[in-house]
Amino acid sequence: MKTIAALFLSLAAFHGLVANAKQRPSPNLVFVFPDEMRAQAMGFLGEEKVQTPVLDRFVKESVYFSNAVSNYPVCSPTRAMIFSGQYPVKNRVIGNCTSVSAQFGCELPAETRCWSDVLKEKGYSLGYIGKWHLDSPHAPFVNTSNNAGNVKWNEWTPPSRRHGFDYWHAYGTYDQHLRPMYWDTDAPRDSFQYYDEWGPEHEADRAIDFIRNKNGKLRKSGQPFALVVSMNPPHMDYKAVPQKYKDLYKDLPIESLINKPSIDAVGTKWGDHYRKSVKDYYAGISGVDEQFGRILKVLEEDGLAGNTLVVFTSDHGDCMGIHGEITKNNLYEESMRVPLLIRFPGRLKPHTADLLLSTPDLYPTLLGLMGFATAIPETTDGENFAGYLMTGKGRKPASQWYMRISDGNPAGGLRGVRTDRYTFVIDQGKENQQKVMLFDRQNDPYQLKNIAGESPELAKELTTQLREWLMKYQDPWLKNMP
Repeated sequence: MKTIAALFLSLAAFHGLVANAKQRPSPNLVFVFPDEMRAQAMGFLGEEKVQTPVLDRFVKESVYFSNAVSNYPVCSPTRAMIFSGQYPVKNRVIGNCTSVSAQFGCELPAETRCWSDVLKEKGYSLGYIGKWHLDSPHAPFVNTSNNAGNVKWNEWTPPSRRHGFDYWHAYGTYDQHLRPMYWDTDAPRDSFQYYDEWGPEHEADRAIDFIRNKNGKLRKSGQPFALVVSMNPPHMDYKAVPQKYKDLYKDLPIESLINKPSIDAVGTKWGDHYRKSVKDYYAGISGVDEQFGRILKVLEEDGLAGNTLVVFTSDHGDCMGIHGEITKNNLYEESMRVPLLIRFPGRLKPHTADLLLSTPDLYPTLLGLMGFATAIPETTDGENFAGYLMTGKGRKPASQWYMRISDGNPAGGLRGVRTDRYTFVIDQGKENQQKVMLFDRQNDPYQLKNIAGESPELAKELTTQLREWLMKYQDPWLKNMP
């Protein structure tokens, strides 16, 4: 009875807040997400010696999600989950969108109802700037450097596949950060442009232009707007960062940045890789932080901050050699955990939320916060936690689903769950040579010891949780369950 009473109180409070929200004009949305930025690399956490003064201020005005993860920590699948609110089994993006995965139909379907499609129908003016990576390359391939090898990566997105975004200054995927390339809104496939600027700075310039909307050229004046700024750094090539950001770290002894036992020693392949890369990685993060600050400043100067929901997150993290993993797409915290901060003045009180939020939850939660809960499609897999964030009451998930899917085989790869304490993953491997991995992050925060063999009852309990996820979303991997 107490649980039911608490639920009714939560719903009443939530509906009261929604009613108040309806008296205000529709809020704007600014969604900023750099690529490959791990959650641990934010200055205010004190975990790593990275300088993020803007985020250090922004967190004091925001909800900080200490347990936000990328459920499938690699680029295209996470982006598809963000925009579709669906897990890869449903949205068809079961791996990175490349010429290899194209043969399996791996790209976000044009008919998928994204949150941007919903906002478009609500009268929003929408803008997309930066990396998209949700369309598969096809012949004749676009003539860019990352399409020169056997695997092609970059592709133009035709207007019919932009999911409501009116203003477009974007590319598929392209990693030359100091000379990025973009297609403009009306540019045909063969008419992209290069810019001799650092990608995030160029994109912040364009974001500022979109927000200020001089002479009403970039969006419809008088309408609410939603803007996505998808920056590629700190994604490798790490060294492609302006010198002014590198100078922030030049005098730091490299060993002062090696504070995890999961980083290999000097003289090892991955230990040396981390030492070679970490300063440039931090420089990229500091640069992104500054450009994010420029966007926030314009919202303040133009009197828009009070009615704008601002999100800062990333598509996945980066091990950068930790645990012998070159970047992402693995079960370790440096890969799975992502920054997630949401500022919504007058609606959300700044606090730390330990909610086990999953990537598809962003879609319905943002629409819920913006007052559009009734417009959330039934096809969405994610949950709307807007009521919980506004009232502190409501259901909290017991775990988050982890996955890595084999090329072209939705039934292949790894599956697991992450709870507030444990990370549990089953790898079927080749020829059904199953490997079970279980880490107690409370007693082993660096995930150094696999305790699956010595904790059979715990492994059994977590297997049950995993089975529930697989059954709920009809994952064909279920047939591989032990």
